[in-house]
Amino acid sequence: MFGSTAVSVVALLLLVAIGAGLHQPLLIPPLAASMALVAGAPDLPLAQPRSVIGGQLLSALTGFAVLAVAGPGPWGAAVAGGLALGVMSAARAPHSPAAATAVIVALQDPPFWTFLGLLSLAVLVLVGTGLAGARLTGRRYPAYWIR
Repeated sequence: MFGSTAVSVVALLLLVAIGAGLHQPLLIPPLAASMALVAGAPDLPLAQPRSVIGGQLLSALTGFAVLAVAGPGPWGAAVAGGLALGVMSAARAPHSPAAATAVIVALQDPPFWTFLGLLSLAVLVLVGTGLAGARLTGRRYPAYWIR
């Protein structure tokens, strides 16, 4: 429990530090939930790198697609969050926290490339910290890379 908690705190603090250095917010709520899965339940399919990285990026793209059709707002955000589940399932990259990323995109209308770049960096930090933390704590992560 202590090791998982420490790994999670370190990963989220890294996101804050990198975000501060870039003058861009890198810590968003869905990423905290992602890290909770990576550090706290590293054997679950939802916590595997394919799901964390793929799920977050696919959900963001789903949010942008809905945004392009519906514009920003709560109705489109609800659709984006729901559609993200289907997109992730079709890609075999299920990651429930990522549905919230689609909602954030559809509500806030962030700059496309900036958001995707920052999100990509953030998920790589989470998975990398999960890998390092697993080595330090003697846990196994990931259970698999691609399935």
